[in-house]
Amino acid sequence: MPLVKTWQLIAASAVAGLVLSAATVSVTGPWDSGQRKAERDRAASWSRMGGVDHGYGRLPEAAPSAPGVLSGLPAALQAEKQAGNPLGEQAGRQPGTGTGAGEGTGSEALAEALRPLLADPALGSLRSASVIDTATGRVLYEAKPRDPMTPASTVKIATATAVLAALGPEHRFRTTVTPGAAPGQIILVGGGDPSLTARKKPPAGSGGSLVALAADTAQALKAAGTDSVSLGYDDSLYSGPARHPIGLNPNVAPLSALTADEGRLNDSLSGPADRSEDPSGDTARAFADLLADRGIKVTGAPAKARAAADAEPLATTLSTPLGGLVERMLTNSDNDIAEALARQSALASGQPGSFEGAGKAVAAKLASLGIDTTGARFADGSGLDRGDKVSAGLLTALLAKAADPQRPELRPVLTGLPVAGFNGTLRGRNSGGSPAAGLVRAKTGTLSGVNALAGTVVDPSGRLLAFAFLAANTPGPEGAEKALDKLAAAVAGTR
Repeated sequence: MPLVKTWQLIAASAVAGLVLSAATVSVTGPWDSGQRKAERDRAASWSRMGGVDHGYGRLPEAAPSAPGVLSGLPAALQAEKQAGNPLGEQAGRQPGTGTGAGEGTGSEALAEALRPLLADPALGSLRSASVIDTATGRVLYEAKPRDPMTPASTVKIATATAVLAALGPEHRFRTTVTPGAAPGQIILVGGGDPSLTARKKPPAGSGGSLVALAADTAQALKAAGTDSVSLGYDDSLYSGPARHPIGLNPNVAPLSALTADEGRLNDSLSGPADRSEDPSGDTARAFADLLADRGIKVTGAPAKARAAADAEPLATTLSTPLGGLVERMLTNSDNDIAEALARQSALASGQPGSFEGAGKAVAAKLASLGIDTTGARFADGSGLDRGDKVSAGLLTALLAKAADPQRPELRPVLTGLPVAGFNGTLRGRNSGGSPAAGLVRAKTGTLSGVNALAGTVVDPSGRLLAFAFLAANTPGPEGAEKALDKLAAAVAGTR
């Protein structure tokens, strides 16, 4: 794929507006069979083959990282005066210097644009901000950037970074069927695949298929002369409480390593929905029905069992590659995927697959990447827990790390971010004539009284900037979201 120069990107977006802006953004990430992966779910719904499940057809070719094309900007700026600055703002500072001085152009203009917007009462009584140049690491603007705050769903950026660093974007999770210890017994073994589906027509973007697994299992059993089995199921990969600390909630199912369709009790693919209270058992019962449809009688009700560690699988189904799961999680703010990936980080790090193990593993993995996690706490992987604490500076550091050409395995953190006015949780925000439409890519965060936005944008001078804005004690989500969108638009439009 030929490299596209910065001036071409700017010219294209200026001439063609939103449509070509969205296309311009697409060149910043890896490609998968001719489609940029962050938008592939939408494109797949238009294609004959779905275009998403890597289990059918060839694997995607590795995408080369874009080389740095912009050097550091040389003009020096004076420090932003701190006197009379209640937000603790600084502009144009090199990280870690604490002086407020640094190299660059546009920092003073950015500070002038952001300061009044950050003071909007709609952002509540606690606000923090960080804007950095991802190529140089220079701080262009900050206000209390190291104060730990409740991040809501922007913590998914940390979850994504940790699991990609631990396992790599091509890793897949396995759901298997193995022989059981008792004669005529088989065991359905959960591998923590959050993309597992029992639908006979898999949705675009699905991964592991319980239907395909049942077909392969039936074929293997018949080849061995077996047409009647008892069915056990093993969901022991995870440990600790299955219920999220927020309790029964339509935003997340009980956490199980063996769950089909996120435990949804309707045909929805994302968003709130009534959930199964026994996702493991329901998945096993669905599998028994699928076996019966294929001529294998299942005697008795499925029951919990433990598969032997060295058992040779009769059949296996694989998840969507991890990079695709990360993108789906970020684009749709999928809490079930987030909690599963946090546990996979724990297991990959030798920690228990629990809330506590996941929190320790995520913090340790981020620290190993050189991220300052001082004051951070990862109480869950999704951001539903108000016990999560991260800073705006931590979020921009993670985004800059994902943009590092030396870290191509982290690129799905960027390509999965929703695009303003185009898809995911930003489909209806900064849309239409907004200068941020099609240009801002960002993860949203929303809890009662908490609102956040963190992502990236290419500014008018061609720099890829990372930004994070966190707000607490907000009076209402609508006003806070509009205020955050104005901040993002200002980053996008200020030279």
